[in-house]
Amino acid sequence: MIKMQAVIEVPFLDTESARPWPVASLPAFSWLVLDADCAGAEVGLFVAALADRLDVAAPAGRDEVVAALLAEEILVVAGGLRLLDTVTEVTVVPGCCAGLEDWRDWGQVLTGSPPWLGHDPWPVVEIGETDDLRVRQDGGPNCHSGPWAAIEVAVPRVVMPDLLRNVQQDLIVFLAQLKTWTQRVGLGETGTALTKAIDRHFAITAPLDIPTD
Repeated sequence: MIKMQAVIEVPFLDTESARPWPVASLPAFSWLVLDADCAGAEVGLFVAALADRLDVAAPAGRDEVVAALLAEEILVVAGGLRLLDTVTEVTVVPGCCAGLEDWRDWGQVLTGSPPWLGHDPWPVVEIGETDDLRVRQDGGPNCHSGPWAAIEVAVPRVVMPDLLRNVQQDLIVFLAQLKTWTQRVGLGETGTALTKAIDRHFAITAPLDIPTD
C-alpha cells in the first residue's frame, strides 16, 4: 500500500522568540506529519517552525510572533509530501529547500511533468511509458552510489489523484486543529486571522484541481 503524507521538517529552535508557547519535543531535522493525530504541542511546533524563519526581535512574546507571521507576504516552511510503501517499508522524503507550500505541484505528474522536490537527498519522479511512476530518493549527481541509491517507491498513476485528495483531507483536519489551538492559547480574533492566512498560503481548502491529461 502506498501512503502520502504532508510533512514539515522540524527546525532547530534555538531562540525563545520562535516558540512562545509549548511545542512538541521532536528532534531537529526529523519529520512532523500534519494530520488528525497532531496534538496541541505538535500544532504549536508547526507554528513555531513558520515563525523560525522570521526576524523577530527578542524577547518577543506570543502576540509579537503571530503579528510577524500575519505581516508576511508569503508563508513557507521546509517540507512537502512524504511517500511510504507499507509493504517494502521504503520511504521517500522531501529534499532540501522543498516547501510544504508547493504540495499541489505533485499533481503535475499526471500531465507528464515531474515536480521539483528539492535538493539533497534529491527526490525525483521518473515518468515513463508504464503505468507506474517511479519516485527515487536520489536523482542527483550521486544517484548510483551512497545510502540513498536503492530507495525507490513505485506509485501507480491511477492512485495519484486519491493520494492527493487524502493529503488535502489530512491538511483540512489539521487546519481545524490549528483553529482549536489558537483558541486554547488565547489568540482570539488574531488566531482566526492566522488560521485563514495558513489556509491561504498553503492552499489547503481551495478546490483541488486534479489534472486528467
